[in-house]
Amino acid sequence: MENIIEFPGLGLSFELNRVAFTLFGQPIFWYGIIVGIGFAVGAYLVTKRARRFGLDPDRVIDAIIAATVLGIVGARTYYVIFRWEMYAGNFASIINLREGGLAFYGGVIGGALGALIVCKWRKIKPLPLIDLLASVVLISLAIGRWGNFVNVEAFGSNTTAPWGMTGTAIVNHLTFHQSRLAGLGIEVLPCTPVHPTFLYESLWNILGFIIIAIYIKRRRFDGEITLIFLGWYGLGRAFIEGLRIDSLMLGGLRVSQGVAILCFVVAAITLERVRSKIRKSDDPGYLALYVNTVGQEQDEQPPEEGDAGDTEQSEQPADETEQPTEEAEPHSEAESPPEGEPELTEEAKRPQGESDAPDQPDGEKDGES
Repeated sequence: MENIIEFPGLGLSFELNRVAFTLFGQPIFWYGIIVGIGFAVGAYLVTKRARRFGLDPDRVIDAIIAATVLGIVGARTYYVIFRWEMYAGNFASIINLREGGLAFYGGVIGGALGALIVCKWRKIKPLPLIDLLASVVLISLAIGRWGNFVNVEAFGSNTTAPWGMTGTAIVNHLTFHQSRLAGLGIEVLPCTPVHPTFLYESLWNILGFIIIAIYIKRRRFDGEITLIFLGWYGLGRAFIEGLRIDSLMLGGLRVSQGVAILCFVVAAITLERVRSKIRKSDDPGYLALYVNTVGQEQDEQPPEEGDAGDTEQSEQPADETEQPTEEAEPHSEAESPPEGEPELTEEAKRPQGESDAPDQPDGEKDGES
């Protein structure tokens, strides 16, 4: 499974082996490892950025798992539909992913469906989640495209550019499909270098990832990052797909190229329309980002049942909760002496002849037993 890939104009040559190692007698391919690395990088960035979109990382992980599973199903289903002549009557080959055959747009459709299902189940806001996923998809794709390089696939038609690539596997592929490609209006020369379209797409996706990463702080509404992603990827894929010779075809139409153009047009129109509405509204709160309203939503939520009693008790009027106090004794009407004069004692205030002792009968004296 070794292939020699050369870039004659650059004086570079690479010896590639599709198999990285064997495990229990089964070959483990570099393609799967590279795609797995791309997925791991994307998943890491999603969990790190979740709170910047107002989302709980734990719930986002659930969405990633569902999006991955249904994304693979969607990518395979999409590919099989447009290559049905290869799989008709052979169900085992349809589920054999080791042979390759995944389509990106099918993966996007399946992944989005999986994410939306989890949004409903885990009560996650859909648009912020889709924005979060869209912000990292490009870097995952950029890494994954190098799996195509190891597999010697996803290359284009002939080119005289100095970065054109060739090799035994490329020459054999062009020779085998030369007549079929001619029927599609694509003329190829097997021994002439071809466009490394996997490299074009990888570089385009890296650039898009950087632009989106910088723009995240400036985004104005939920769904904007998704539209930018679709527009950016669609624009690049529309041109790159036109160079490839392994496109999925529907009659004489390159399916992925048509979908790419549609994505770009729809994303561009939608972006302009929404931004125009925001400008005309002249309201900073119009279509506010979910992350900026999370605190407000929590404040507006009704109290839990367990807290209802405490809340009602705290809201009772003060006169119902406070115990009445005893009325104070009336103040004496006697006026206090002028400042500087000594205050008279009780004894001194009494008229002469009066005493504290009660009236006693004659002959009894104090202290008698």
